Amino acid sequence: MLKYYTIPIKVLSSNKDTKECIFMNFEEKETLKEDVKKYIYDFLEKIKEKESYKEVAFIGDSIFGMDIENNLELIQEAYEYVKYGQIDGIKILTTPKYINKKILKQLKKYKVTTIELGVQSSNENILQRAGIPYTFKEVKEASKLIRRYGFKLGHQMLVGMPDSNRADELNTAKELIKLKPKIVRIYPIIIIKNTKLEEQYKEDKYQPMSLVQATEICKELVGLFNSKNIEVTRIGIQDFSSVKLDDKIVAGPYSQHFRELVESGMWYDAIVSKIKKLNIKVKEAKVIVNPSNAKAVKGYKDENIEKLKNVYDVDLIVEENRDMPQGKHEIIVTKTYTDFVETKV
Repeated sequence: MLKYYTIPIKVLSSNKDTKECIFMNFEEKETLKEDVKKYIYDFLEKIKEKESYKEVAFIGDSIFGMDIENNLELIQEAYEYVKYGQIDGIKILTTPKYINKKILKQLKKYKVTTIELGVQSSNENILQRAGIPYTFKEVKEASKLIRRYGFKLGHQMLVGMPDSNRADELNTAKELIKLKPKIVRIYPIIIIKNTKLEEQYKEDKYQPMSLVQATEICKELVGLFNSKNIEVTRIGIQDFSSVKLDDKIVAGPYSQHFRELVESGMWYDAIVSKIKKLNIKVKEAKVIVNPSNAKAVKGYKDENIEKLKNVYDVDLIVEENRDMPQGKHEIIVTKTYTDFVETKV
């Protein structure tokens, strides 16, 4: 299997409409084409594997991503690396405002492979309340156009937006599924310094989710996307390791291990559900999983193992087996309370 490398390049949004967005911070500097060239070159110098898939990702400095028309020269700079076989593809995070037939034809020319839209929510009132300068109707139209031109479609949604609740977020996921994206990113709202959302928070007009609340709703969302074979490529902003967030965060469900918390929580729920269906009192159980899933099954700092012991008095043994498909598992009961009592006697 080829190792996959993403070369992220932050691009300043130049859309004046985003000034109304309550999540935006406008302190970032503009990215120049000389920056793109140097950054890609420096990144490639660090890659040791000759056989690997390398993709440049224009991610923007905000939830909106990049203004494509005003940044075509940056894409063209990345295309030079594609043309000479140094990178394999280009990915863009943008909004439906910047998607039209003319732009898509140009992106095809520059060998762009993936276009991700910052959707945020399918609820028009929630989008308007957050100062987001487009509608979900525009998201639907842009998504169809992107797929029609043969690009890989991605979506990004936010969790915990002002006036949003669990039902809204589950409905957003269901609406996105209808648009047939290949990949999805899920971001719980984090309050960043020097934003309108920070002002609302300080005035007690907005209360962010707790880490537990964000974890629980994201477990449900990931389950929905998984059931439709839609890859969830990111859960939470902790994946942006190159960005120093600690000095920028005011409040919200931030954790460097957020994805791990969500995925290990999903494994815990699956294991408990299977054990509860057994018509016996389990004392010890062995779960067989692919090695790639073993860490998540155990939980962050073995939290799942400790929780099963404390809550259900079940000892969990995690066995790795490469023949087990990723994401699948088998549970074998190795001891019951009947066995335990008989041994004591």
